[in-house]
Amino acid sequence: MQEKPKTSGESASAAAPSRALPSARPRLTSITPPVPPLASEAPAPVEVVRKATDVAPAKLTSPVGGWSKRAFDIFASSSALVVLAPLLVATAIAVKMDSPGDAIFQQERGGLGGKTFRIFKFRTMSVMENRGVVQAVHHDARITRLGAFLRRSSWDELPQLINVLKGDMSIIGPRPHALEHDIYFHTVDATYPERFSARPGVTGLAQVNGCRGPTETAEKIRARTKFDVEYVRNWTWWREVEIVAATVALLFWKKDPGAL
Repeated sequence: MQEKPKTSGESASAAAPSRALPSARPRLTSITPPVPPLASEAPAPVEVVRKATDVAPAKLTSPVGGWSKRAFDIFASSSALVVLAPLLVATAIAVKMDSPGDAIFQQERGGLGGKTFRIFKFRTMSVMENRGVVQAVHHDARITRLGAFLRRSSWDELPQLINVLKGDMSIIGPRPHALEHDIYFHTVDATYPERFSARPGVTGLAQVNGCRGPTETAEKIRARTKFDVEYVRNWTWWREVEIVAATVALLFWKKDPGAL
């Protein structure tokens, strides 16, 4: 099973607009962190596709941030992988010892331009599935003992530095979702495809604004999509600095109620 994004919803309307500027730029702390979700029924399995073409990604000229953002990603991810190598090895060993299964969890996610890629994470669950994905919930029995700590601390995301170095992801951008969730979220919010104009990120504007954890309601899907689209439409280097600073504060000094 996957540790992943989230769903719910109603249906939205037509195709997403391109890059019209929104009227107001939300502050980094404008959304209250989501309330812990109630357990709900598992969604019906949807066949995983090689490309999330059903989501009709917006026309892509060049990725948000261009070559300068990509250069930063290469420098940051390669440096972090060298510095964190001992921690990555130790965590992989601990995951193997904690419960049966591979140390690294891989799953297909929607990326830049709607193309799929395989995301890497430390395994935090007792299952490793790539289809019929059921979102993790609070007190989920599938989460392992060590997995609970890895998810709360976000250490399970560290292997995504490899995805960043490969060019599948960026340090900052909209968080990637499972392919079937991409398809469903588009029915909830018509602006959803705009997020595919950026490489998916290890952290993002939505995450530092409290939109982290399960998205089991249409309201939560729209709240997260709102920040993702705002990031894509109004990208600046100053915004990148703000998100990095807010992410560091969230990891070390603030409690994140949305984290599982």
